[in-house]
Amino acid sequence: MKALLGVTGGIAAFRACELVLQLCRAGHEVRVVMTEGAQRFVTPLTFETLSRNPVAASLWDQPAHGAVEHIALAQWPDVIVVAPCTANVLGKIAHGIADDMLTTVVMASLPQTPVVLAPAMNTKMWQNPIVRRNVQILESLGGKYRLVAPRESLLACGDYGEGALALVEDIVAAVTAALPAGP
Repeated sequence: MKALLGVTGGIAAFRACELVLQLCRAGHEVRVVMTEGAQRFVTPLTFETLSRNPVAASLWDQPAHGAVEHIALAQWPDVIVVAPCTANVLGKIAHGIADDMLTTVVMASLPQTPVVLAPAMNTKMWQNPIVRRNVQILESLGGKYRLVAPRESLLACGDYGEGALALVEDIVAAVTAALPAGP
C-alpha cells in the first residue's frame, strides 16, 4: 500500500522518522510532504533517506517533468497520514485552507482516500475550544478524517499533560485500520 506522510512544524516532527521506518517495515511505500516549519526540526534529506523517495516541501518547486506535483501526490496514496499534526494544520484542514504543499495535497485528495491525523501540541492548545471545534468538524465529515488522539506525557515545554504525539505503533495501527480491506 502507498502511504503519504505529512510532517508539520512541531517538536514531535523527529518522531515522524520512526513512523516512516515502521510504515516501510509494514510493507508500505512511503512518500513525505513537509511543511516549512517541519523543515526547521528535521531535514528533507532525512526523510528522503528513510523513505527512499523524494520529499515534497514547496508548492513552488515543481519537478522538471512538468507534472502538477500537488495533484499527482494527492492522487497517489491509499492513505494520507499527518503526524505530527499541529493546531495550525489541523485548523487549516478543518476549514479547507490550502496554502502550502501539505494542505493543498490534503484538499486535493481523492474522496475515498482516508486521512489519518495525529495531533501533537501543548495541553492548553489541545484543550482550546477552537481546536476542539476543529476536531469536531473533522470528525463530522463521514469518516474521511480519522484522529489518533494525543497521549498524556511530559511535553517539550516541561508540562505534563495531554498533547504528546500518539505512540508510533498506535499511528501505524490507525493507518492499517484506515486502509481498505484487500481482495
